[in-house]
Amino acid sequence: MSETRKLAAILVADVVGYSRLAGADEDRTLARLRTLRSDLIDPTIAVHHGRIVKRTGDGSIIEFRSVVDAVRCAVEMQKGMIERNAGVPPERRIEFRVGIHLGDVVEENDGDLMGDGVNIASRLEGIAEPGGICLSEDSYRQVKQRLDLKVSDLGLTQLKNIAEPIRVYSLQVGEEGRSTLSTLAQEKSGPPRLSIVVLPFANIGGDRDQDYFVDGVTESLTTDLSRISGSFVIGRHTAFTYKGKAIDLKQIGRDLNVHYVLEGSVQRSDGRVRINVQLIEARTGRHLWADRFDKPVADLFEMQDEIVSRLANQLRAELVDAEAHRAEMARNPDAQDLVFQGLALINRGMSPNILAKARGFFERALELDADNVIALVGAAVVDVNVGIGHMTDDPRSVLAAAETKLSKALAKDPNHAGAHAVMGMVHCGTNRAARGMEELGRALAINPNIAHARAWLGFAHVYLGRAEETEAHVMEALRLSPGDASVFAWFMFVGAAKAYLGKDEEALPWFRKSIDANRNNPWPFLHLAASLAHLGRLNEAVEEMKAALAIDPKFTIERFRLGVESDNAVYLAQRERIAEGLRKAGLPEE
Repeated sequence: MSETRKLAAILVADVVGYSRLAGADEDRTLARLRTLRSDLIDPTIAVHHGRIVKRTGDGSIIEFRSVVDAVRCAVEMQKGMIERNAGVPPERRIEFRVGIHLGDVVEENDGDLMGDGVNIASRLEGIAEPGGICLSEDSYRQVKQRLDLKVSDLGLTQLKNIAEPIRVYSLQVGEEGRSTLSTLAQEKSGPPRLSIVVLPFANIGGDRDQDYFVDGVTESLTTDLSRISGSFVIGRHTAFTYKGKAIDLKQIGRDLNVHYVLEGSVQRSDGRVRINVQLIEARTGRHLWADRFDKPVADLFEMQDEIVSRLANQLRAELVDAEAHRAEMARNPDAQDLVFQGLALINRGMSPNILAKARGFFERALELDADNVIALVGAAVVDVNVGIGHMTDDPRSVLAAAETKLSKALAKDPNHAGAHAVMGMVHCGTNRAARGMEELGRALAINPNIAHARAWLGFAHVYLGRAEETEAHVMEALRLSPGDASVFAWFMFVGAAKAYLGKDEEALPWFRKSIDANRNNPWPFLHLAASLAHLGRLNEAVEEMKAALAIDPKFTIERFRLGVESDNAVYLAQRERIAEGLRKAGLPEE
């Protein structure tokens, strides 16, 4: 096994008294630890560009690009633990010790790290106070000019199994360390990208019995937004300290170090529930987006799920657009700036020109950060749409490139729902539709509200010769995210499924809805032209074909046949019928 030697910032964290906690109530301790990892620890690591090298039962070894990132992460994590332990009896609290060292490490082929750099960080963790952070002199030197708090110099310390004594510095996050979070997090870059706090929604109906429903919407939305790749969402315990208080949104942005604030209200009366919500830029107080949800009351818990799904899916797009706009202003854009600009382009449509521009942003991002998971997935999305979307003469190699990117992304983040969803699309286009459905199902298991996976799961049935099953899945996607940037594709999925079944008259309104939703896509025009041709409306078919070729002049019958590999006889016969309609509408053979 080959190895690479390098300098790295290593953070080691461990739970204080884990054996005692597990001995008292192992199931509850494990459940709380899993929740902490998903809600606080892993998102904090991700936003500060950390890589989890390994889990060690109740602890972790994490590699960072810089000591500044490592200390920022440690301070925010310990700050979050103080909030989560508030009101918890001391004997039941989960507390972490953290050690940080900058030193030489050896990286194995499998990504594992070994050497003195790891060993010293581990020994520093062992001498840290509960809730505290110990830094070696080498790591402290990197951040001492950026710390605005009292630091304890522990002097030269002999660490277990380390040959030479090491000078150690201790940071205690608590009342004395209150300024650390803002000072470190705001240094240079300001608030983390996609950083947001969901303030407790106001119950303006006056019925205190509805507080549980209102708070449930706030908590569920906080959890769902934390699933967005690269997001940093303030924990609900911190957010709820603002409940019922007069608030200055700009001050909240400064206090919590976030770019965005989401606030809303819930009113229930006369058998209906109405929710108003608005997204605000914290620094300026500018309103970026607002929406209203209004419907009859049925099952409150089912309604809560639907409300959260709709709001979270819409917010994903709004936050991406907001971050892309900020990135356009950056003088020296980094990888994440470029990623958001690529994602914002994809939200505008899927024409060859748009996809080429988006690809450029993702490729530039990967030049700066080859392991950027979101950039890898974004580039794969472009590949898939070019391959399955009939925009290349060699879809097999384009889809193979997408699969390679997605495999790398999933190796870095096995629970990335978006990567699993796009991998499902790759399988669907390469004669593996059944496996594709499994991947799409896996994406939905990770995040049930990922609406585009639900829509693609519906269209996957077409490739298996079961087009009659498509519509129900797409309608569920539309229920989850009716204002989604991808609804144009979902409308087209239903229309195409009906056309594959020979129901051209029923397909027409779906294709027209797709075009009305977004005119930057050739596919609904092409399918509309084919269905019109089959219905004998050739003049209209020719006009729609002209519109399609204006968007993608290189589209041909041959490319249509090459776009998706399959040996399913039903699908191939149905596809050939569509090809005949395209031919009648005037599409060139090659």
